[in-house]
Amino acid sequence: MNDHTIKLAKRMAYIEPFHVMDLLAMARSMEAEGKQIVHMEIGEPDFVTPEPVIRAAQTALQQGLTHYTPAVGLTALRERIAGYYQERFNANVNPEQIIITPGASGALLLALGVLINTGDKVAMSDPGYPCNRHFVRLFDGDPVGVPVSARSRYQLTVDLLEQAEQSPITAVMLASPSNPTGTLLTRAEMGQWMKYAEKRHCYLLMDEIYQGLVYGEDSATIAGQCSHAFIINSFSKYFCMTGWRLGWLVVPPGYQREVDKLAQNIFLAPSTLAQYAAVAAFDSDSISILESQRQQFQQRRDFLKQAIQELGFQLLVEPQGAFYLYADCSRFTNDSFEFCQSLLKQAGVAIAPGKDFGAHESHRYVRFAYTTSMEQLEQGVEKIRVFLAGA
Repeated sequence: MNDHTIKLAKRMAYIEPFHVMDLLAMARSMEAEGKQIVHMEIGEPDFVTPEPVIRAAQTALQQGLTHYTPAVGLTALRERIAGYYQERFNANVNPEQIIITPGASGALLLALGVLINTGDKVAMSDPGYPCNRHFVRLFDGDPVGVPVSARSRYQLTVDLLEQAEQSPITAVMLASPSNPTGTLLTRAEMGQWMKYAEKRHCYLLMDEIYQGLVYGEDSATIAGQCSHAFIINSFSKYFCMTGWRLGWLVVPPGYQREVDKLAQNIFLAPSTLAQYAAVAAFDSDSISILESQRQQFQQRRDFLKQAIQELGFQLLVEPQGAFYLYADCSRFTNDSFEFCQSLLKQAGVAIAPGKDFGAHESHRYVRFAYTTSMEQLEQGVEKIRVFLAGA
């Protein structure tokens, strides 16, 4: 057998796996051995896709609608999304600015692909969604993680970026609601970001994939308000269509053709069946189901945020959206990843370590996902209580 050396691109040294996936693999192995695991580690709704959406997919399949669509997506779906922006947010968005993508990741890939040159700096919060920095690296850009804390509700602000900034920024990645913290940008903060983008001639990459999963106030969007924003959204979270792998991108005027060209070369087209199904996601019957599920998420949040604080975790900000609690566990450990491993092995409860979301004080934090039933959450809290008592 001839020896050979595996050759990798230099960028691969900067792209890390999800550490929580190692925990998930461990949890699955334990389940295979007959052990009961409470899953609070993965950001996937436990609710199935609404029945009207499933029926729409079945109808499309029966009608033989299985061929490629345009690279930018079905016209009917783009128009339906534009109507949703108008009806729910009073936002005027041209359907031609809406690009249907293979998941929100596909949307982010397109946005970065048309914007980022080698060495371009892209600012983002630390902690934040881990794929953001990895996608920037994929295009040989330079991800600039800006440490954020409870003082800014873990959101990146204009003031924080200006304090950290050393050279021109090509784009700023924002999220509202955010992962892992579940916090929102205020309307005032978004107004500041839009002024910043216009003044500095940079772009905002706005993650709105948890839009709709907001508690105690109305959901919001910057769609139709900013000519310097690429808006990333998804059917995975609020619409409970994770496995359908469908998202969308709202592009600024003038970018449609370039994004279309890139989509043709990278994806050719999103899933046809998923697109026909997604048209029904905006029907009143579907929205009724989704709003009922949102209320259940809020009930879970209210239960879990009180329960973990009673256990001794610190919840330094009120999570207003998504389905996560980002909690300080420094009372129990100075290594949150080791803590998560021990909790899984000894108590059968899976949560995500802070190191998945960045470097800033990650050893102090864990993320709880309330994407499982109330019964499971109650069991998980009790298991954690017993674990901590024996620690």
